[in-house]
Amino acid sequence: MKESRKDKKSWFYRWFLNNQVSVFLINILVVFLIILLFSKVSFVFRPVGQILGITLPPVILALILYYLINPLINVLDRRFHVNRILSITVVFILIAALIVWGIISLIPLVQSQIESLIKNWPSYWDSLKNGIQNLFSDPKLHVFRERLMSADDNISKGFENWIDQIVPQTFSNIGSAISIVTNVVMILLTAPFILFFMLKDDKKFKDYIVKFAPDRIRKSTSEMLTEISRSLSSYITGQLTVAFWVAVMFFIGYLIIGQRYALVLGITAGILNLIPYVGSALALLPSLVIAAFIAPSMVLKVIIVFLVEQTIETRVVSPIIVGNKMQMHPVTTILVLLVSAGMYGLVGMIAGIPIFAILKIICTRVFRWFKRNSNWYDDEQKEEAEQKKKQATPEPLAQKSDDSQ
Repeated sequence: MKESRKDKKSWFYRWFLNNQVSVFLINILVVFLIILLFSKVSFVFRPVGQILGITLPPVILALILYYLINPLINVLDRRFHVNRILSITVVFILIAALIVWGIISLIPLVQSQIESLIKNWPSYWDSLKNGIQNLFSDPKLHVFRERLMSADDNISKGFENWIDQIVPQTFSNIGSAISIVTNVVMILLTAPFILFFMLKDDKKFKDYIVKFAPDRIRKSTSEMLTEISRSLSSYITGQLTVAFWVAVMFFIGYLIIGQRYALVLGITAGILNLIPYVGSALALLPSLVIAAFIAPSMVLKVIIVFLVEQTIETRVVSPIIVGNKMQMHPVTTILVLLVSAGMYGLVGMIAGIPIFAILKIICTRVFRWFKRNSNWYDDEQKEEAEQKKKQATPEPLAQKSDDSQ
């Protein structure tokens, strides 16, 4: 009797309690049950979302500026032994001077070009549409011409409906517009204070966060935070620097060929370049429409400027500034862009890659921890250890039979 009970117990233990697949499935079930429970009590976390919505924008803006300014502050602190608070103050004064200069000199010029572009854009679009219709004037291409006209009608009607909906909402929701302006002003006023203390207490933030981790994982948590910080720093500084030079190159190129609205088109190209792979191509479309209105030769000149810019960017600027610090395959980058754009639009396309990089670092470290503490990878670890041992030990010298003879 005792042996039979023991066999039954061992059977249950072997198939359920000590079975890795069963335990893994049970853990997945528990995770989904927790997610279901949180979805039922989501109203409890609504205030947390509101608090994050208020505090995150200035923190994100301060974080971006932190990664741009902190390398300069570190150089002044370590190499030239300049007081950190003094160097931060001087940098802030220089940034304020640049902002004032931009408001006085650049913004009026950009504003005038934007107003002129908005005023003339319907004529540009009609000219492009008529040119394409003339191109498809051949009776054999009447199907394409009809599809083009129907697409243009749909775009025009959609734009008119959008205007009809937006204008009344804008005038009826003056309170919400004032609220948006107030939030923007508060972000711009709050971010510099957050940035100042982030630069001042550069090394204390990580130590303060690490203190909340258990003792046995403090070292790995510190390493993970350092890796995330380096990845974000390389991406933010690299992308913004490349975007700046892209804007400069397009602006100079458009000035050389005599393209209209060179400054606005260059700034637009720099901003859209923050979207990897497709940003510069998107920035090319309005320039081609304007060039088509001017002359066919201007379209060719714009394409030449685009090709020259892309060559310089891909062969010189991006490899020097960005390189491959994110360590992401192009296919992975494109998939991340598609998913993030489909879920969150333009903001998702810009923020999708750094968020994916952070999640990749966290998941990689969690997998390494699981691999070290799980029995699933014992054989693989033993094989790796044996291979390393074989590589470390020198091979025995072969016996020289000819000499012995």
